[in-house]
Amino acid sequence: MEKKSEINGHAMPSSASTDQILEKSAQRSFREKLMEFLSKNLLVIMTVSGVLVGVGLGMMVRNMNLTKAQMTYFAFPGEMLLRMLKMIILPLVVCSLVSGAASLDTRSLGKLGGIAVAYFLVTTLIASGIGVALAFIIKPGVGAGALNTNHLALETVSNNKETADSFLDLARNLFPANLVAAAFRSVPVGTETDGMNILGLVLFAMVFGVALRKLGDEGEELIRFFNAFNEATMVLVSWIMWYIPFGIMFLVGSKIVEMEDVVLLVTSLGKYIFASILGHIIHGGIILPLIYFGFTRKNPFSFLSGLITPFTTAFATCSSSATLPSMIKCVEENNGVDKRISRFILPIGATVNMDGAAIFQCIAAVFIAQLNNHELNAGQIFTILVTATASSVGAAGIPAGGIITIAIILEAIGLPTNDLSLMLAVDWIVDRTTTVVNVEGDALGAGILHHINQQEMKKQREQQEDELAEVRVEAVANTQAEQETSPLVTHQTKAQEATPEAIESVL
Repeated sequence: MEKKSEINGHAMPSSASTDQILEKSAQRSFREKLMEFLSKNLLVIMTVSGVLVGVGLGMMVRNMNLTKAQMTYFAFPGEMLLRMLKMIILPLVVCSLVSGAASLDTRSLGKLGGIAVAYFLVTTLIASGIGVALAFIIKPGVGAGALNTNHLALETVSNNKETADSFLDLARNLFPANLVAAAFRSVPVGTETDGMNILGLVLFAMVFGVALRKLGDEGEELIRFFNAFNEATMVLVSWIMWYIPFGIMFLVGSKIVEMEDVVLLVTSLGKYIFASILGHIIHGGIILPLIYFGFTRKNPFSFLSGLITPFTTAFATCSSSATLPSMIKCVEENNGVDKRISRFILPIGATVNMDGAAIFQCIAAVFIAQLNNHELNAGQIFTILVTATASSVGAAGIPAGGIITIAIILEAIGLPTNDLSLMLAVDWIVDRTTTVVNVEGDALGAGILHHINQQEMKKQREQQEDELAEVRVEAVANTQAEQETSPLVTHQTKAQEATPEAIESVL
């Protein structure tokens, strides 16, 4: 029997030429698949490669004993990346929140906002609990009593504010007296003075968006303006993202060159570093994916696999705010999250949701207590949990932003803030995993809200279909009643039984 092969669905006798055609098409399809994979994941591959090359480059340059001026030149491309990302934060946060709040009706906005706040609070409380538990299990400060800031030649960090004053400053930041000044200055929470008051801008943008929706037709033009501004900002973000691999390479490389005596730091504070990173792995690798799976019944790791670029950016920049542009873009394009939800919830999450910060702040507070041989009672542990959860809201989404809020926790439990510089010495290591967990919590929160929103829309569609079905049944019942009472209609319908269009015309 002669073998037959199929080309375009037609059976053809097998021959050398047809076999070659099939082989070529198979090769072409594999090549096309490879090219398609590379084109889709090129940015991710380049970003991860940038980090790895940056580590190698930093190790090489570290032995060259660069002068301060040469160090500045070497770090310059990385500095440019940070400046670009920070430049885009203000228009992105304000425009995305205004358009997001204006695009959702007040009822769904309230419901989604309530779920988001509950999610942020619960996950941050869980994170704080993990931090305290790990600190008591691993005991990073036990046996390190001899360690102090003088041994490591570190500058002391102090905070002269009362805890109540710090929380009052947090409330003041929510309502900035001058919106223009809020773009570059905030009320000093702890000892933080410079930097954008993003908390106040977030609240204003949300309320302003709701007010525009209330205006109805009069507010439509301004809503369209913010929508267009938002889309234009996202185009700028897509351009900046192609610079990220190059900038990250020098950002990571310069950090490695700047490191002082790494061996001394790691041996002295190794347990603290280990406890913090382990806490981040447990929370980011187990707890948050489980919460996502519990709500959506979907694989959380397939969701997270689309966010490698923002995670790499978070790891390199140590800034939740700087990661926000790439996070919004990847959540929408790779994971299909509704724009109205991602642009509403992610800017809030980048400001308010700090799970990673809560973990290392709790570990740091217990570490300093153990360092000073101070026994913590149940009341103080509870104070650490509550204060860490509350103060992480006010933690700036910038490198080392969480260090300031540790001072608030220490003041709350009556511990000295002199040893804070120990945290600052290793913050460049811990802050990387902290930021990754922070942005992961935001992204999974957006995924959960998107799923809940989809389910609500599905229920509404089903209700509408049920109502339509009921209307149809009533219409059919009415025609049957007419048939029973009117001999004329009965006579007509008998004549029209052969044509099914008659029933449709009645409906």
